[in-house]
This record gives sequence, C-alpha cells and structure tokens, in this order.
Amino acid sequence: MQKFEAFLLDNLPISASIHPVYEDALQEMLKAGGKRFRPALLLGVVKALNPLMLESARHAAYAIELLHTYSLIHDDLPAMDDSPLRRGKPTLHMVYDEVTAILVGDALNTYSFEVLSDAPFSDAMKVKLIRELSSNGGLNGMVLGQAIDCYFENKPLQIEDIKTLHTNKTAKLIAASMKMGAIICGDEELSEKLYEFGIKLGLLFQIQDDILDVTQSSEEAGKLTNNDENKNSFVTILGLDEAMKEANSLADELTLEMQSFDESLHSELSPILTKYINRHK
Repeated sequence: MQKFEAFLLDNLPISASIHPVYEDALQEMLKAGGKRFRPALLLGVVKALNPLMLESARHAAYAIELLHTYSLIHDDLPAMDDSPLRRGKPTLHMVYDEVTAILVGDALNTYSFEVLSDAPFSDAMKVKLIRELSSNGGLNGMVLGQAIDCYFENKPLQIEDIKTLHTNKTAKLIAASMKMGAIICGDEELSEKLYEFGIKLGLLFQIQDDILDVTQSSEEAGKLTNNDENKNSFVTILGLDEAMKEANSLADELTLEMQSFDESLHSELSPILTKYINRHK
C-alpha cells in the first residue's frame, strides 16, 4: 500500500492560512498510517475485476479512508470514547485541542465527497459511489451506529441489538468498500454479493476488535485498550470465551464463502481477508 500512502498525502490540498496548526492537524492522522483495510478491499476487488481501472479507483479508495479517518478522530473525542491514543500516536485533541479535532474531522468528512466528485469517472458512476459512501457512512449507517453506541453506554443490550449497532457502526463501511469496487467495474450483481459478504466481515472485524481490546496492551493495539467495560461490546455481553466462539464461527463461514469467489477475485482478496479473518486467533 506504499503507493496508496503517497497518493493519500500528496492529494490533500491545503490552502495557506493564518491558522498556526490547521495544516499540520489535517495531515496528522493520515500520516499516522493505520490498517488501510477498507481501501485495500476496494482496490483488491478492482484489480481482480478490471485492473485497467485501478488508478482511477484510487480516488474512491482515498475517499473511503478520509471518511474512516474522520470517524476515528470523532470517536476518540472526550464526548465519545475520550481516548488518548490512535494508530500508535496521541489523538488530535491531545496534540492540539478538542475544537481542532472536531473541525479536522469535519474537514476530512466533507473532503471525502469532494474527492469522489472529482474522480475520473462518469457523472452517473460518481453519483452511485457518492450514494454508497454517504448512505453507509452517514445517518443510516456509521453515524447511526455511533449514536446507538453512545446512547446505550452503561445500558446493556441484547445480542441481536448489539449486532444491529455494529452492523451500522463498523460493518456497513467495510461492506461499502467491497461494493464500490464492483460498482466501479460495472458488476452490479457481484456488488450486492460482496456487500452481504462485507457485512459479515465487518461484524467479525468488530468482534475481533472487542476481543483484542481485552487481550492486547495499548502499545500492541496502537489505541487505548481495556476501555470497553461500559460499552455494548461482544466481550462485555457474551464474555471472552463466547465471543471467541462467535468469531470462530463467523470466520469459518467467511472462509467457506470466500471459496465461491472466482479465481481472480479469490487470488486478490485472499491474502487480505485471510490475515484479518484470523487475526483474533
């Protein structure tokens, strides 16, 4: 993903201003790295289906990473998780201040759609991609999940409601990444199949995060761990052993389903997916 890293940082146009830290703050969390899991999924799908579209698809992958990074910045705010660490670095409100962190999150959120609007696709394609990113990352997706998560802190939910919470908060943006890759390549039927696969993958991703929260140190995770005791996490509600069983079951289901992908799609996605499907083990 080194080429993507360069693309990410080189394509953040920041106008000179009198603000002393705005430019640095905008780049802080992007420079901090991260898994780049969502853009990797999108680019993997495109490379498998139509490698000639790969360079153009980087704009969509960049937009997803911008939106995801904004969500992490806001998730770490004192009003949310109040976390001092993200991607192995101090969070923005710790380095600068809460107002700067809020505004940088706002800027990256809106800039993600500017990037998509300027992507080298047809207008019809850009509308489809903007719709997917906004619907899965917005009021009926990630933001809804975050709202449920915050409102029901210290109020235990049933397991099905927790799945609904994390389907919105985590899974939908992962699923959208895969679906957008297929949309770029013009395969609408596959886009729906990959979306459903991505929802399951996103739920597994969240269960794994909940497991790693209690089994890893903050240094290993690159973010504050053992911080979910008041949250509706899978470990908090099910316990570690049952959460592990849930993760193993979902991992087995995804591994089996992945075998149904055609050869090129399996070849491109298997290294990424196998790594993450088994990361809790």
